[in-house]
Amino acid sequence: MKPNYQHTMYACFLGYIVQAVVNNFVPLLFVMFQNHYGIPLSRITFLVTFNFGLQLLIDLCSAGFVERIGYRWSAVAAHFFAAAGLLLLLILPDVMPDPFIGLLLAVMVYAIGGGLIEVLISPIVEACPSPNKAAAMSLLHSFYCWGHVAVVLLSTAFFACFGIEHWKWLAACWAILPLANGLLFTRVPIAPLLQEDETGLSVKQLLCSRLFWIMMLLMVCAGASEQAVSQWASAFAEQGLGVSKTLGDLAGPMLFAVCMGTSRMLYSRFAGKLAPDTAMLASGVLCGVSYLLIALSPYPILALAGCGICGFSVGVLWPGTFSIASKTIRGGGTALFALLALAGDLGCAGGPTLVGKIAGFWEDRIQAGILAALCFPVLLLVGLLLYRHSMQGHAKEHASG
Repeated sequence: MKPNYQHTMYACFLGYIVQAVVNNFVPLLFVMFQNHYGIPLSRITFLVTFNFGLQLLIDLCSAGFVERIGYRWSAVAAHFFAAAGLLLLLILPDVMPDPFIGLLLAVMVYAIGGGLIEVLISPIVEACPSPNKAAAMSLLHSFYCWGHVAVVLLSTAFFACFGIEHWKWLAACWAILPLANGLLFTRVPIAPLLQEDETGLSVKQLLCSRLFWIMMLLMVCAGASEQAVSQWASAFAEQGLGVSKTLGDLAGPMLFAVCMGTSRMLYSRFAGKLAPDTAMLASGVLCGVSYLLIALSPYPILALAGCGICGFSVGVLWPGTFSIASKTIRGGGTALFALLALAGDLGCAGGPTLVGKIAGFWEDRIQAGILAALCFPVLLLVGLLLYRHSMQGHAKEHASG
């Protein structure tokens, strides 16, 4: 009986929703943590930096141990770390002498799970037998967007109905998802990433590859192009719609996530007719246009529209890079996916940082920061042209050989 990899795909889709819970649930509680535990907001926001910083470290280290443990048990462990971190949020802040240390320890545990999920899920999907791997990869990454939307909407609805003071019940409910999906990963079939006659490339071999560095450039630019605008989406919503900060926090990021998820779903439908690099070129151009609209428009509502266009344009960039990297760097294995995830996360950290630094230099004008961040979609387009040139060179060598 042939294994049913459709169930594996479902588990991977749920895995990216778990990743969305890990990254987006706790920030909804920042004000509550500030009021209930008396922790300054400056310390509380460090939880986000710590979460993503630890995920970066997991990205870096995972190439050394994932293949030894195996994809199945690494995925199971990742989900149980995510669940344990969410459950520890209910306990540690109340039992530790310093509630902030309790929160930090809980975040540390679920960040380990989130970092592993990011490294593992894409190669598991890539290994699944599929007539169109680019479409499968794009559909997979759309589930992070829909997970983000679900976390914000369902959590906001819960707080409205039962009060934010009962947040622990909601955290316990969210923890059920990684627990259940971890159990699912114990049962679903997982295909090997490398064929029996293939040997995986070492990190040293990857570092000596010109194509690898082009892929790393694309991933850095994909992450930076996405987060440079996404992190400021709340401010654009507040200005463009004239709403409160609370509504701005909902409207801006939600608009961005919905547009990004929509583009990924659309590409999964038409990937067979449009090569990933072609779709990424078009997306890069549209991303540059959205940046100009945000930075130069005299009307706040147009800047908000530019934010939505940006979300749509960056949707293909991250999964598209994974697709062309796995196709062109044969035998990259776990090391390739781990280093690409690391590059993407570095871009996610670097994009908003550049915007903030430039905006601060120009008297907190976010638009000035966004204009400076236009360098990311431009560098992405340069990277794609280098990729095409490199592939043409390989094709000529193969033909002459």
